[in-house]
Amino acid sequence: MPLSSYSEFGAALTDAAQSVERTMDRLIPRGEEGEARVFEAMRYSSLGGGKRLRAFFVMASATLFKVAEMPALRTASAIEFVHAYSLIHDDLPAMDDDDLRRGKPSCHKQFDEATAILAGDALQALAFEVLAHEETHGDPAVRTALVTELARAAGAQGMVGGQMLDLLAETQGAEMSIGAITRLQRLKTGALISFSCTAGAILGKAAEPLRHALTAYAHDLGLAFQIVDDLLDVEGSAEELGKTPGKDVAAGKATFVSILGLERARAQAGALAHQAAAHLEPFGDAANLLRQATEFVVARKA
Repeated sequence: MPLSSYSEFGAALTDAAQSVERTMDRLIPRGEEGEARVFEAMRYSSLGGGKRLRAFFVMASATLFKVAEMPALRTASAIEFVHAYSLIHDDLPAMDDDDLRRGKPSCHKQFDEATAILAGDALQALAFEVLAHEETHGDPAVRTALVTELARAAGAQGMVGGQMLDLLAETQGAEMSIGAITRLQRLKTGALISFSCTAGAILGKAAEPLRHALTAYAHDLGLAFQIVDDLLDVEGSAEELGKTPGKDVAAGKATFVSILGLERARAQAGALAHQAAAHLEPFGDAANLLRQATEFVVARKA
């Protein structure tokens, strides 16, 4: 049923995740030819796991502007494809060198490094193919805006740039300031969250003030999300996280926790989440699910 019919965040998140999963399953190629191995790796890494929080943000923001379900589902699938690609590449030996993702072997461990690289490349390409298709929106200008904004969020001025700064953080360590860490995470994590939160406004051709309100919401929530990630890296377990904890500490990487300490970092995450919710005032009760999402972000254990 429509996401707008839910009053509880947990049920809405589950419904959005299931609906987007079914859409992703239909969009990822299948085949028996030589390239079938890369299809298998794409499916292995993008289906059957994850909270689908970014997809939820797309779906929830779309309800604010009464966007039809299929455009929202296709856009949510595209952001999940980009997210899956980023996780595949993030786990590679040349990056974070992690053997575990979402509670199962990372793509390069299940297949091999070359196949993992190709699967990530293919998922990224598929995301833009999906957004550019007329089934995503009848207005070419809207499709162009979606492609442009996701490209910016995923590229060198967004997630990729943030990953570069993250690699440098391992060598600079304690020399990095809180401002530098904030910029790193705004790019690495926050850019995709920002696209997810504003995609509904793009699909709905919303007025600029409303789009700016969602951008501000995403900015603060994205930082809160990353601070909690840093806390979980210190306090979480592999069973809860589905990935290896403690890697940032082992690498001597500068994080919000290493600079602020556990208690100050936790307090900062809560303050940012509260601030994020305040940006939703222009939407009234229609944004209640997005308000509840701020509570989920700071309370999550994985």
